[in-house]
Formats: sequence, C-alpha cells, structure tokens
Amino acid sequence: MTHTLISFLGRGNPDRSKRYRRATYEFGAGPRQTTEFFGLGLARRIGPDRLLILGTTGSMWDVLLFSLGLGQEHDEALLALTESADADRTTQAELDRLTAVVSERLGLPVGLRLIPYGRDTGEQVEILQRMASDIAEGDAVTLDVTHGLRHLPMLAQMSALYLRRVKSVEVRGLYYGALDMTREGLTPVMNLQGLLDIADWTGAVQSFDKDGDYGVFAPLIQEESPAAAGLLQESAFYERTTRPGQARSKLRELDALLDRQPLTGIGSLFAPTLYARLSWYREDRLYLRQQALARLYLKHGDFLRAALLGFEAFITRLMQQQGMTNPDHWTQRETVKKEYETRNKTLRPRGDEYQRYCLLRDLRNHLAHGNASPQAEIQKTLASAEQLRDLLDDLFERLLP
Repeated sequence: MTHTLISFLGRGNPDRSKRYRRATYEFGAGPRQTTEFFGLGLARRIGPDRLLILGTTGSMWDVLLFSLGLGQEHDEALLALTESADADRTTQAELDRLTAVVSERLGLPVGLRLIPYGRDTGEQVEILQRMASDIAEGDAVTLDVTHGLRHLPMLAQMSALYLRRVKSVEVRGLYYGALDMTREGLTPVMNLQGLLDIADWTGAVQSFDKDGDYGVFAPLIQEESPAAAGLLQESAFYERTTRPGQARSKLRELDALLDRQPLTGIGSLFAPTLYARLSWYREDRLYLRQQALARLYLKHGDFLRAALLGFEAFITRLMQQQGMTNPDHWTQRETVKKEYETRNKTLRPRGDEYQRYCLLRDLRNHLAHGNASPQAEIQKTLASAEQLRDLLDDLFERLLP
C-alpha cells in the first residue's frame, strides 16, 4: 500500500515578490513544523511514500519551488515558470521538467500536477478524475487543503469520499493549517477527518431509508462500542430473515446498552435519527409491531417483506380478536388461518375483507415464490412499482387498522 500526501497549491497574492507566510504549525502532540508551505511540514510529520501537489495554471508554483532552493542551474526554468504563473498559463510540461529535481530535493517521489479551477461541474469532475488517476486501488491518502483556492476544501472532501468508494482508498486525514488562528507565534493544525465521518453517517441514513437495513450503522459505532455494533448486526440479520421477534429482542438489549453508555461525538449527533428508525420494536403487541414493520418495508420499497409481514399481521389480528394469548404459536396461527378461510370462502357474495385477504395472500405467494398468479388484478398491479405500492397501501389500510 502506497501512502500519498495530496496537497493543494493556491493562487496567492498577485505580488509574487511576496512568499508564502512562514509559520510554526502545532499538531498537538509531537514536534512542531516551521515552514512556508504547510504541505512540506506535514510531509515531515507523517512521512508519506510520495507527495502529490495539485495546482492550477495560475497557482504559485514559482513561489513554492523558489522556497526549496533548487540551485542556480534551475533559475532560468523557475523564471519562465514565474512568467507563466503570472499570465495564468502554466503548462504541465514546465512542471514535469522540474519534478525530478524537486523529488531529489525533498527525498521522496513528488508529482506536480495541473488541475482546472473547478468553475463548473465539468471541471469539478475533471479534478476528481485527475486525482483518481494518480492513486492506485487500495492505497492510502492524506489531504492538505491549507493553501488551495477557497472552494477546494469542499472538492477535497468530495474527492476523499469518491476515492474511498471507487478505489477502496484509506483516507488517513484531511488537514488544514489555520493561519488565521495564529496566536503567540503558533498556528494550530486541524484534522477535518470528522467531516468524512459525518458523511459516512449521512450515507448510512440514506442507505437505510432506501432499503431498511440498519446493519449499515454497525461499522460506524464499532470502534466506540463493539457490543452495540454486534447487537445491531444481529438484529438486522434477524429482521432481514423475517424473524422480527428475535430482532426485537436484540434491539431491546441495544436500547438498554445505549441507555447506560450513550453514543458520543458524531454518533450522538445521529443517535435520535437511529432511534426513530428503530421505533417499531417499542410496540408492546405483536400485531402492532408486525403492522409497523409492514408499513416500514412498504415505505422502503421492500414489497416482499411488506407483503409477508402484512399478511402475518392480519393473522395475528384474527387471533387477538378471538382472545388468544399466544400469537407466536405456529400451530395456532395455522389453525386460525384455515378456520378463517373455511368460514369465508363458501359465502356468496364474498365479504370485502375476505376478498382483500385473498388478494394479499396471493400477492404474498407470488412475490415469495415467483409463480404466476391467476388473479388479473395482481398481474396488472405488477406492471409498475407505483401500482404495487398503491395496492399494498390500500390493503394495509383496510386489513390492518
């Protein structure tokens, strides 16, 4: 695995006789770094395998390279680079001619790359593509946004998320040397890694809202609470295998654990969102839990589980109407179902409730087994997700009050 430090180079002051401001950067624990270009101090601090510096055609390439003291033999190339940067027309060829000497001067492989300004979506996409082309699958990166243009930190954050998702890259930090917060000669260094963690939580919420699998939250709390992460994964497994009783038991354990040891940091920010999306398990009666889950699955477009839980909720409701106290008993559930069907199927005309029951039953069987249904209404409904959603919603309204 290669660890690359990616540092952005800004446009800076139009008066190029002025250099970057020299500052002493304080990282917290460990030695301070005094430097004009924060990326070089950060490189000494974290020891990457290579350094990738990204800048535009008008970035302060000349100021950066002059600060390295490359030697008089390179003055002509540097002066030409100054003219190009002043005119906002630096070329990749000019940078390539100096890459080897910069690498030798810094003692590690260095890449000097031009990127567009990011003025529109096309240029923003191009920045991400150029970064991705320099990073191999499974590598590690650290990003420095100290000297870049003011909008580049947002692009850097997006690029970090993009690299993690597309190339399985490990992002080890997102650093900013806060020159405007310098006090008593010391400039604090901020690691904005938390922004990426917030993005992970936001993505998990979006994923859950799409498919209802709350197991996506488990990796986010693994480090802080392995026990809570394990309970969340177990519960998600039970629910996705249509065992809501076992899922509820694990969620109750999770609730008790988090009541004793609440999530902190970013987890505390999203805890109310997580609890709200798991609220179904707090229903005391099996019927209400099944009803809540059926509607939750329908909301997520999980039509199979919606039909399965909706049908089981109706059977549970029949048992409660008959005063049965053990609605989880499989044999009793089968008996109640058969008695209900026997009692109603010979009636002419058939009651509205029974017709809807048969429709839900046959729809459940079709979705579970993939067999062709003889009911024309089901065939028509399966023509689109919208029609299927509307039918299930109507059946739940009538059968699961």
